[in-house]
Amino acid sequence: MIDHGHDLASVRDATDRLLTAAAGMDNASAAEPSRLPGWSRGHVLAHLARNADALVNVLEGLPMYPSADARDGDIERDAPRTLDAHLADLRESAARFQAAGTVPADWSRTVELRNGVTDSASRVPFRRWAEVELHHVDLGIGYELEDLPGEFVEREIDFLAERFSGHPDVAATRLTDGTRAWRTGREAEGPEVTVTGPAPDLLGWLAGRRDGSELTTEGGELPKLPPL
Repeated sequence: MIDHGHDLASVRDATDRLLTAAAGMDNASAAEPSRLPGWSRGHVLAHLARNADALVNVLEGLPMYPSADARDGDIERDAPRTLDAHLADLRESAARFQAAGTVPADWSRTVELRNGVTDSASRVPFRRWAEVELHHVDLGIGYELEDLPGEFVEREIDFLAERFSGHPDVAATRLTDGTRAWRTGREAEGPEVTVTGPAPDLLGWLAGRRDGSELTTEGGELPKLPPL
């Protein structure tokens, strides 16, 4: 069972880590490329702030973004700001998200995200946690997949394995870090591909942050994953 209160606290802690780390940058480094193609670190910070507000919209029953163009336009508009402006926006938008999470509500209700995707309201805090943790890594300022909290790594692997489960373009796959195992891809009609490696490397591959070269495979080649 998802504990949205626990996840809200985890979002707060992850945001504090990100803000502390980002405060060590300056305006020049904030304008430098991030690890995401075509995005500067400023783009990542702008996206994180606008995503917090977008998830407030979701919790309030509003469209997550007015449109895809509006989402992209807001990120492009905000990306060149000074570091101080980014940090203030991140703090304020994070506070708005936390406040929205304390409003008495039916957390079992279904909410709508982007592109018609629906989910339980109770999972919205975890989705925000994933945004903060993975984009902290994307900044390329010393926070790596290996630094992610163990609970988050396991749950995000669960989430992404479920996301690709039954996908016709992904081979039936068993993932394991040597102690835990997950299954994803098409239903097995024969031997599965087994992909083995440390949990951070499994997460990095599933989340499109690593190419999987650190992983070992048996029973076939490393499956190709669709973009998130």
